[in-house]
Formats: sequence, C-alpha cells, structure tokens
Amino acid sequence: MARLFGTDGVRGLANRDVTAELALDLSVAAAHVLADAGAFAGHRPFAVVGRDPRASGEFLSAAVVAGLASAGIDVLDVGVLPTPAVAYLTAARKADLGVMLSASHNAMPDNGIKFFARGGHKLDDVIEDAIEQRRGEPWERPTGAAVGRVRRDDVAAREYVAHLLSVLPHRLDGVHVVVDCAHGAASEVAPRLLRDAGAQVDVIGGEPDGLNINDGYGSTHLGNLQAAVVALGADLGVALDGDADRCLAVDAAGHLVDGDQIMAVLALALRERGQLRADTLVATVMSNLGLLLAMEREGITVEQTAVGDRYVLERMRSGDFSLGGEQSGHVILTEHGTTGDGLLTAMLLASRVAESGRSLADLAGVMERLPQVMINVADVDKARATDHVDVLAAVAAAESELAGRGRVLLRPSGTEPLVRVMVEAPEAEQAQDVADRLAVVVREHLAL
Repeated sequence: MARLFGTDGVRGLANRDVTAELALDLSVAAAHVLADAGAFAGHRPFAVVGRDPRASGEFLSAAVVAGLASAGIDVLDVGVLPTPAVAYLTAARKADLGVMLSASHNAMPDNGIKFFARGGHKLDDVIEDAIEQRRGEPWERPTGAAVGRVRRDDVAAREYVAHLLSVLPHRLDGVHVVVDCAHGAASEVAPRLLRDAGAQVDVIGGEPDGLNINDGYGSTHLGNLQAAVVALGADLGVALDGDADRCLAVDAAGHLVDGDQIMAVLALALRERGQLRADTLVATVMSNLGLLLAMEREGITVEQTAVGDRYVLERMRSGDFSLGGEQSGHVILTEHGTTGDGLLTAMLLASRVAESGRSLADLAGVMERLPQVMINVADVDKARATDHVDVLAAVAAAESELAGRGRVLLRPSGTEPLVRVMVEAPEAEQAQDVADRLAVVVREHLAL
C-alpha cells in the first residue's frame, strides 16, 4: 500500500481522498503518537490550526479541531493564514503541534493536511509513519475538564506581519509592487505587509471566495501579473501560491524572475550583510546550471539536494546554513522561519531593490538562466533509470556532447511510473534535441 504522507503532508481530492473522517483520525492519531513520545509531559498540550480559503477547508479544519480537542489538546484556531504563518505561530506560541489545511498550488478541488512539530518544523518521516499506522485504533477518550478547549485568535495575522517587519533590512519606500495573492491564504496579510513596509502596492488575485484559489492567478499562472506590472508601470511584481509558501517574481518589463534568480539575488544581499552562513546556498538538483555557474563566479558554494523543500531544509539544518530553496519559488531563510515563506521572500526581494537602487532585472542578471527542457517519459520502469547500461551510456554521450556547457538529469518520479528527462544547454534547440533523443532511449529500454 502506498504511503499516505507525501513529501508535503497528505494531499488529494477533498471529500474523496482527503475526507473529514481522515482529518479527524489523523489528528487523533497525531495526538496519541506525540503523547506517547513524551511531547506533552508536564503540561496541558495545545495546537495551532490554520487553513487556506478553499471551501473544503471549512469542514476539514473543523474535523481537525474536533479530533485534537477530543484527544485532550487545546486548540488555537487562527483561521485563514499562510502556511509559514502557522509554522511561525506554532513556534512563537510554543505549541506542541501545528496543523495547516491546504493543497498549496493545487487546483481548488484538492486539499491537504500538513503537520508541524513543536518549534514549527515539519514532522519527521518516522513520526508521520507512526501516525498513519495508528489512525482509527481504539482509544480511551478523555472526559470532563480533560477534553480540549477551542478558541479563535484574531490577532495571529497581525503578530505574523509584525514578525516579518521586524526582520526588514531596508524599507520599501518608493518601490511600486504588484502582488498576486492567488485568491489564497495571503490575500489579506500580503498587501498589509508590503504597505506597512513602505511600498506602493497594487493587488490582483486578492478576492478569495472559497472556489477561486489558484484559478488563473498566483505563481503557477503568471500572465495576469506580467500584464499588470507593465500596465501599471510598477517596479516589480510578486506572485504567491495558494498557501503563500512560495514566491516568484516579474521585473518591470514583465519578464519572469524564478526561484533560482531570487535565491541568487538574496544570496548576494545576505553575504553583503554577513548573514550568508559559510557563504553557502542550498538548492536542489533541479536548479538551473546558470545558478551554479553564477554562484561559483561570485565565490558562493552551492549544496544540492533531492527535489523537495523538506530535503533542502534538512541539509540547511544539518549544515547550519541560512539560505536555501527551489526553482519553483520555495525559499527558506532559517534565521527567520522554519519553512518556505513567500511573503518573507517578496519583502526581502523588494527590499533589495530599494536598498540597492537597482532594478530587479539588473539584480537578477547576476545569473543567466540556461534553456531547460523537461520531458516526462511515462509507463516505464523508473527503478532501472539509474543503472540500465544503455540508458547510462546515452546519458554519458549527451554529457560529452554538451562538453561542460550544459547538464543532463534523469529523475525517477516519486509517485508515478515515469522518468523525468531534464536537459540544459546554451541554446534551446540543442536542449530540446538532446532531451528528445534521451527520452527515446528511456522509452525503448525501460518500457513496462
């Protein structure tokens, strides 16, 4: 049976895969696992619960709250807030557990359940597995005063914004920003943060109705933001996703500034302030070769991990590094948070523009993004992708052809019977040609 928890919690079609019953059972199981591990010793436990504005989040969060309270955990219901806000509040309020109901950048019909441990960090795989194994087991229910109490917290959003403002390195006065909130969890707090930081702010995708999250707006749909930035004559635009744990940007001409470029800009800014620990940036194997070349030129080491922000964070914590992230816009700054934070990223990027007096296009020009082609080869034996002789020979030939000026990566999917073929090259035509040829080899030799 497939593992219920993925790299970012439990996610699927709401009310089919992710049901109220599942949400309640997982919450009760989480309470029992953490209690047995001694997490609640000596005190009455409490949890922070938040959600994005999806319609399904209303009943799913109610189920989570009910499950936790029925297991004797007091609950602080913070309502609609970004994922990084829930992680921050879990740490700041010294909660024993945090729970976020969101499917991030997925379409509205999906939803998900993400747990945070004490301190605001994602649960370890071992704890997640224990929760999955214990859901639905018989248990002795607390009664009377031992049941959990539930209260709403209407100041949580202000507390989170105040936290972000407290780490602002330079005010945004004179900077015109368009923010695309994806009709998501940051629709209220993102404009407030940027305005309080001094920016002139225009908002798109900021009217959530429970049904329109990520629908044509946000970090996976940049067209409206690009058009708005150009039409309004803004200095830059920032696009969040549904739960605001990622951020992409566009410059004044409407050109994309992706997560790799954002990390390059922030890495140089942090080093300038003496805050880039060990002069090291942590990125995944999917980051563009242009980032690696630019950081090498600037004397910054790049540590690479498997794809997934949890793997980036694990390496950052083990190496005590301060900056890491993904091309998709998950950027983690461990000095200020325990997970990717799109609002923090947007604020710091705009702050760099204000502080330097340079345009975003100029700042992002520190790296040249090489053309990148990705082909998903389906219905193949992904387990053999890294050891099949003919496939390895084809990869070696492609790397020789690129002669150090490009990159080849074959990555088995973590959830589907497919292999992702990624090629970077100086010219888009060459990248496409090499990727097409490799895809044919993978399809021929690994077919199921």
